[in-house]
Amino acid sequence: MTILDLWPLAPPSTTGWLLDLCGDGLTGFLPPPQPDAAWVLNAMYEHEQGPAEVSYHEDRQAGLRDGSIQPDIIGGIDFEEVGVVTGGDLGRAEHPGPGWRRLRWAELSRRTGDPIVPDGVLPCFRCFPSIKKNGSWPLGIIPPTEGSLDRESWNRLIAILTEHSPAGPDTPCLAYYSQIMLGGYDTLHVRAGRLRDAEALYDTPETDFSPSNLWAEDRSWVFCTDFDLWATKVAGPPALIEALLDDPDIEVIRLPESP
Repeated sequence: MTILDLWPLAPPSTTGWLLDLCGDGLTGFLPPPQPDAAWVLNAMYEHEQGPAEVSYHEDRQAGLRDGSIQPDIIGGIDFEEVGVVTGGDLGRAEHPGPGWRRLRWAELSRRTGDPIVPDGVLPCFRCFPSIKKNGSWPLGIIPPTEGSLDRESWNRLIAILTEHSPAGPDTPCLAYYSQIMLGGYDTLHVRAGRLRDAEALYDTPETDFSPSNLWAEDRSWVFCTDFDLWATKVAGPPALIEALLDDPDIEVIRLPESP
């Protein structure tokens, strides 16, 4: 049985309550506290030798100069001339393997003096400005990817949700993929399944991202991984949120709610 068999398409109308609650879901339906909420931060990784002085952009420019890297020219536009190689990426991610360790946001905050998340913004590319050179991260650190949970955080989040869901692994759930994530679907793209099969949902062949939203059919909890952000907002009962905040395997913070 394939992933898409486990998670067949559901009516687009199942997102109606999220549309009423959150407004436009083009990059994901970002929920208010229901009644509580916290943010699961996407993983970043640091090489065991630590960050290099050279940034990703400087390293690429050096490769272009010596011919070991070819320029990206699309439609006659040389993107090396107009952009900065930040070191960041979009979509799914996982531990890069031997020689790398997970770098906690809190650790990097202590090291740099930057806040974990600056006041007035959400977790995104604006975080940790002091470690970057002209917007480019140092080699030796893999920053969080945008728009998707990393595999390890996804699996742990699903496990915690299973412990705090009305029917455990048999909890009926729905998964929404934003239109921008799927390249502009004309209709809202929703799939239905069981929480026990949510780990498999991470590898759906339709996209390179974890779902924009996943929620229990009874709406007891919902989470959103916005296409433009480095974290996932989970809204649900206080016991669930406290379990997330206390878990040692994922990094979770509270953020002030927008007025």
